[in-house]
Amino acid sequence: MLLEVCVDSFESAQAAQRGGADRLELCGDLLVGGITPSPFLIEKVQNLDVPVNVLLRPRFGDFLYTESEKDILFKEVQMCRKMGVNGVVLGALDLNGHLDKPFLQDLIAEAGAMHKTLHRAFDVCVDAEEGLYDAMALGFDTILSSGQAPTALQGASMLALLHQKANDRITIMAGSGVKASNLSELMSMTGLTAFHMSAKCSVDSPMVFRRKEVPMGLPMAGEYERFYTDEAEVRKAKRILSKK
Repeated sequence: MLLEVCVDSFESAQAAQRGGADRLELCGDLLVGGITPSPFLIEKVQNLDVPVNVLLRPRFGDFLYTESEKDILFKEVQMCRKMGVNGVVLGALDLNGHLDKPFLQDLIAEAGAMHKTLHRAFDVCVDAEEGLYDAMALGFDTILSSGQAPTALQGASMLALLHQKANDRITIMAGSGVKASNLSELMSMTGLTAFHMSAKCSVDSPMVFRRKEVPMGLPMAGEYERFYTDEAEVRKAKRILSKK
């Protein structure tokens, strides 16, 4: 059983490690679904004793990338390989919602021996079964998915089907809304052995002076609210997985 925790700060990475995470997915700006993190954050988190897979996504939004974005992504894969990270988390679609196979093939070739996860671009591709077989043919090791549903629990039947069709040729990892409280149900419904969670908790800023009437562009969160990984939630999830 594998527990991957998605983090976007060194503090969260430390909490996830202390809680027993088997692997980290490191990103920036988790509140918008995650984008490529700073190389300095990657370097700092690399100092922790836990494998780190780095999310590579140039911006918030869809997964149809411009040529300049593709160039950036390719160079970020090169950067991660040179930095010695455990793996990269990739994804790209064409305008009709199929995996962008020529581009992903280039990224995977450049990634070499690094672990390669297809991120949740998979969940908005036009055909899940086609996406599964394309991902296997491209050489991905893992697909992170909610079963093309808002949450993994809602997509459990699709996750179970993907797991069956994958037949141990690729790992299907459940993500989105995964919590310690629903892990046992997810395992029972899907048969999966890999799970991805953020275990976010809200922490009030230590700022004393606050100019609350001036927003900085995050309508889904206050300017004086921080989100970190909850060590206790990770530990609880790991304890559940360890019993299986």
